[in-house]
Amino acid sequence: MTLGWGRQLASRNASFHEAGLAGALLAPLKVAAMLALIVVLITLMAWIVDWIWVFKVWPDGVDRLKFILATDLARALTLAHWQGVSPDVVTGSANVLYEAVFKMTGVHDMGMRFADGTALSIPDTIARNTYIGNRAAIEVAMIGTQLLGVRLATILLVAPLFLLLYIVAAADGLTQRAIRRACGGRESASIYHRGKHLQLVLIAMSGAACLLLPVSIDPRFVWWPAAFAAAILMRMQWTFYKKHL
Repeated sequence: MTLGWGRQLASRNASFHEAGLAGALLAPLKVAAMLALIVVLITLMAWIVDWIWVFKVWPDGVDRLKFILATDLARALTLAHWQGVSPDVVTGSANVLYEAVFKMTGVHDMGMRFADGTALSIPDTIARNTYIGNRAAIEVAMIGTQLLGVRLATILLVAPLFLLLYIVAAADGLTQRAIRRACGGRESASIYHRGKHLQLVLIAMSGAACLLLPVSIDPRFVWWPAAFAAAILMRMQWTFYKKHL
């Protein structure tokens, strides 16, 4: 009896931080930490892809990456103009990500300080030699970070289309579910789960293609077909949702 009470008490203590007021207060912090971790991982993956293509594949190296940045920036600004959104959304996203990675860490200021040619202390001289030795890789990372910021802004600009199609598809799917409940239509848990999981796969693949591929991609050719395909899967998911829940 004592052992059972101890297990029950331990279970309550373990779930204390996940329920009630503590859970409500910690939930935004958990979400923010998770989003920050995802952005860090995506940034590292983008750097690795850019380094491989700049140093191993492209004959013109960093110039090709700069051209892709300029092209994607022009497309994102055009998309923002079509939607009546301020261009600062695009440029601000690139600048915020750059500042968070390089200015807040001091890498940007370090490069500016090492470029003026003034006398440095021994530790600063060692740091300067290390910086100069990896200058090309750092420059690629800086350009790649700005490119990633522009592409993230593009995703934010196409997000309303996803939201609109999701609402329409969910409404139609729930209507079909109500008809099935009234008429005794068949139920298929496998179709429901396939629709739900394929949505995640589709969005993940579309996001990876737009964020990581070392080519300039028109977002209309990726996100618009992906949005309509996701809407079909959303309708399928809600249509075959459990009838008697």
